[in-house]
Amino acid sequence: MNIFQLIGWLGVVLFVIAYLLLSLEKLSAERSTYHLMNMLGGLALVINAIHISDHPTIVVNGIWGLIALGALLKIQWSK
Repeated sequence: MNIFQLIGWLGVVLFVIAYLLLSLEKLSAERSTYHLMNMLGGLALVINAIHISDHPTIVVNGIWGLIALGALLKIQWSK
């Protein structure tokens, strides 16, 4: 397993744990932790996808990460 695969798996773990914790009501979409995990997960999957030239995955996870970044900024501005 190379570094890009490890980064990709880290992204998967972040996405799954974030969604699991949200579903179990341990995280809230109104808090920054959930969106930070999604943004970092998206970034990790984009890095992996760039390495293997997987353009659809680059696009969907890039958009996912940008949405999470927007949510983080919104949370920060509302404080």
